[in-house]
Amino acid sequence: MVPWWPDAFRLPAEDAVALDTSSSADPATLRASGRIRIAVPRLSRIANFDDFDPLAQEPGVELIMVAPGQSIPHGLDAIILPGTKATLADLAFFRAQGWDTDLLTYAWAGGRVWGICGGYQMLGHRVEDPDGVEGPAGGARGLGLLDVVTVLAGHKVLTEERGWDCLTGARVAGYEMHIGRTTGPDCARPMLRLESGRFDGAVSADGRVRGCYLHGLFGGDSARAAFLAELGGAASGLNYQAEVERTLDRLADYVECHIQVDALLAIAGGC
Repeated sequence: MVPWWPDAFRLPAEDAVALDTSSSADPATLRASGRIRIAVPRLSRIANFDDFDPLAQEPGVELIMVAPGQSIPHGLDAIILPGTKATLADLAFFRAQGWDTDLLTYAWAGGRVWGICGGYQMLGHRVEDPDGVEGPAGGARGLGLLDVVTVLAGHKVLTEERGWDCLTGARVAGYEMHIGRTTGPDCARPMLRLESGRFDGAVSADGRVRGCYLHGLFGGDSARAAFLAELGGAASGLNYQAEVERTLDRLADYVECHIQVDALLAIAGGC
C-alpha cells in the first residue's frame, strides 16, 4: 500500500532479517582504507543489534557484520561482541564458527575488544546458569579476556541509565536489559560510572578489553565521538537521535501522501 521508501534504513531495525542485507566480512566488498573498521560477529541469537546503527551511519566507519561461517577479518580497529538472548548458547555458537580463535589472536596482538551485555558476559572466564534460566542448567568457559565471571541468576534488570565513561569522561546514556550478575577483579576498573550511584562493567589491566551492560551507548554523540577518537578516527558531527526524529517525521509525511489517514482513523474509530 505504501511504495518503498529508501530512507527507511536510517531508522533502527526491528527484526534480525535486516542483517541479511548488511555488509559482510568478504574482503572484496570492503571499502577503501582510511576508515575505522569495526567488526561485530553476528550471533545466532543476537539481540539489540540496533546498538550499532549509529556507527553504521558514520561516514568514517566501516561496520562489518560478520556472518556465520565467515572468519573475522584482519585489519580491524575494534571488535564488538553484541548482546544475545541466550549467552551460553551463543558462546557455543561463537566457538563453532571459529571466532574464538580469531578474537583471541586479534586481542593478543593488541587489538581492542568491547562487549555489550551478553557479549560482556562472554568475555569473562566463565558463565554459569545454575538454575537453567536460559536453558539447561550448567556453565561454560568464557573467552577469558576479562577477569570476571557471570552467574545468570536473580531478577531481570530493566532500567534506563545515564552517566560517564570512566576513561574518557564522555557522557553516556542507554538502558540495561539483562539477567545475571558479573563480578571479579576487573570490575575494580569499571567502564562506566552511572548517575544512579552504581558502576557498570569491567576493563582489562591494559585497557584494551572492556565490557558493560549498557545498551545504546553509541547513540550518544559524545560517547560515540570518544570511542572513535580512541580508535584514531573522528565522528562526523552526526546528531543521531535528532536524525531518527527527523526521519520519523519524514516517514509520517510519506505515509500520509499515499494513504487516506483520515479514512483509516474513521474506520478504526468505528470498530
